[in-house]
This record gives sequence, C-alpha cells and structure tokens, in this order.
Amino acid sequence: MARTATINRKTSETDIQLVLNVDGTGESDVSTGVGFLDHMLTLFAKHGAFDLNVRASGDLHVDQHHTVEDVGICLGMAIREALGDKAGIRRYGHFTLPMDEVLVTAAVDLGGRPYFVFNVDFHTPKIGDFDSELVEDFWQAFSVAAAVNLHIMAHYGRNSHHLAEGVFKCMARAMRMATSNDDRILGVPSTKGTL
Repeated sequence: MARTATINRKTSETDIQLVLNVDGTGESDVSTGVGFLDHMLTLFAKHGAFDLNVRASGDLHVDQHHTVEDVGICLGMAIREALGDKAGIRRYGHFTLPMDEVLVTAAVDLGGRPYFVFNVDFHTPKIGDFDSELVEDFWQAFSVAAAVNLHIMAHYGRNSHHLAEGVFKCMARAMRMATSNDDRILGVPSTKGTL
C-alpha cells in the first residue's frame, strides 16, 4: 500500500496544499512564499528520500510565523496520515549530522505521544530575512501534529544558516530511519498493540 498523504488546510492566515510520499526518491516542488523555508523543505525531501509538494500562501505582510508554523503542522499531519497504523515501521530514528562547523543530533519516536525538546542556540536573530526562532516553531508544530517525540540538539556551531540546515538535514535522516519498514517487525512496534 502506498504511504502517501494529501493535506489541504485553510485558515484566515494561511492556505496550504501539501502532498507527501514517504517512499519517494527525494523529489520536491516547494513554494511557500518564504524562500528560506523552501530551501529547508527541499533539503528535507532530498535527504529523507521523501517526495514532497507544497503550495502555501499566507499573511506574509504580517510576518513569516503563521506560514512557517502552519506548513510544519501540515507536514506533521501528512506523516501521521501516510503511516496509518504504523505497522512494520522501525518507529525510532536518530542521526548525528555534520554541517561544516556545526554538529546536530536528532532523535525521534513515532510512538503517538507528542513531546518536543529543542536545544539549538542561534547566534543571529535572522538568517537573511528569516527569523531564526522559526526553525524551532516549525519543528514544534510538526511534533504535535505528527504526534511524535522529538529531540533536536546542536552540539556546537557558529553560523546560523548552517545550524538551521543541519537541523533540517538531520531530521530528514532521522525520519527516514523511523519511517522505514523493518521486515522483522510483525504488526505495530509496541507492546500496547497500537501507536
């Protein structure tokens, strides 16, 4: 069965269409009106081997927050929908990724209980015209919408662009591991019988 999802979410602040194929090849077509977010989502798709299409319009005349957060919500919703009952998946994923002078670790549990820890200190408030704090807001929204336990930590790093890129690439690899199928797992990977 194809592990895909299509999410259409419209509020008074944003209008988002997102299509995800968990078992893709890293193809993406992303247009959110926020250039840096487009760059990060393209990286996420490529390094996670997810196919991802995103179209978003939002109240960018206010700021970028609503668009970034709501795209995070939609990506989380898509992951949750695409995985269904999660039978046969690895469930846990982790990765430590170097990005030039930056080293980032991400660990995820697709166990159905959202929890979020973000231990990344950006040294500048902006990355171009993008608010650095929106990286945390994106992944917090994703964690809740996907119902995943997510921990992200930068061990060290200087450049804010590299820190953000390291986070998205690292998350891609951790999610790729967690969503992958394990032939040894029969049914749902939990002693509770459900996730």
